[in-house]
Amino acid sequence: MKFIIDNKIPYIKGALEPFGEVVYLPGAQTTPEVVKDADAIITRTRTSCNEALLAESAVKFIATATIGYDHIDTAYCQQAGIEWTNAPGCNSRSVEQYLTSALLIMAEKQSFQLRDKTIGIVGVGQVGSKVACACKLLGMQVLLNDPPRERAEGSDEFVSLQEIKAKADIITLHVPLAMQGEDATFHLADTLFFNELERTPIVINTCRGEVMDTFAAETAIQRGSISGLVVDCWEREPNIDQNLLALVDLATPHIAGYSKDGKANGTSMSIQAISRFFQLGIDNWQPAKVDLPEQTIIELDGLNRTDEEIIREAVLFTYDVRNDDAALRQSPEQFEQLRGDYPVRREYPVFTVKPKDVSPNALDILAQLGFQIEKSNN
Repeated sequence: MKFIIDNKIPYIKGALEPFGEVVYLPGAQTTPEVVKDADAIITRTRTSCNEALLAESAVKFIATATIGYDHIDTAYCQQAGIEWTNAPGCNSRSVEQYLTSALLIMAEKQSFQLRDKTIGIVGVGQVGSKVACACKLLGMQVLLNDPPRERAEGSDEFVSLQEIKAKADIITLHVPLAMQGEDATFHLADTLFFNELERTPIVINTCRGEVMDTFAAETAIQRGSISGLVVDCWEREPNIDQNLLALVDLATPHIAGYSKDGKANGTSMSIQAISRFFQLGIDNWQPAKVDLPEQTIIELDGLNRTDEEIIREAVLFTYDVRNDDAALRQSPEQFEQLRGDYPVRREYPVFTVKPKDVSPNALDILAQLGFQIEKSNN
């Protein structure tokens, strides 16, 4: 057997070597010539798995170690008899961590309390659901918009996009990219979207770049239709719009889901799927070791501080989105390198909070977010 694997997928080396030839390549070098005699491809979003790549190949199975799969031509795969799988939810906790960091930073920057704000979550799948839980823990009023789920489950839990435009102080986008159809999301945030906003909200895009119209977003900022913009996903990546980069509050190189935990999850889900398809007998495969940050103990002193200040310190200890913002602004031309060489970032459960004079409420919120709490006698 022969497997072609994107060489930026972590923790994967050695998993499939016992079962055949394994070739590791950059996504851009995964060509028709390379995959011609391959049985399977394990990829990321940078490789277009379409007829041009696959037509003359022996590929039977494609696994993408990502939530998104718009880089896979699913219609062609069905026609050609090629099975495929993605990794739904693999990095949802990482995106939740990114959103929480961004929200706490924007609240501090604009001098407001999150508990006083209403957030509209557009797209309530694996990621949006976790973001909603985190926002509720932070005391925010949460509005949910997800037309496919609303049709399937009823309208009790969901509101229209118009209601979010009218009532939300913050709007965060978590939809898949759909170019057409009833639930098309291409340029969902377009000129009309921004013109119909009633509260000059902060807008956050961590799903797909094409969900937000770049020119419309620039115009919205310049006209004051929105009070802030956080962008992780960009149109025409990696050649991002420099005007938009200069205007946004927080700009990052499509790394919201780039925790080591999320990457490890995506890798394990891909290997397990390959194993099931080819009956390799490693259906429960997991990475042997996931990197740890240098410091995992967070000492928190709550004296004369609000719960939100305490939570902000803990969250930003694990991940401060401003560091990625600074790196991108310094070298926007290195967009792909910033993604490919991303530093170690871990999610809340590997961190232990060592509290002093911290309120029970703050500790409860941190525990529910996923932090370990060291017992204290104070």
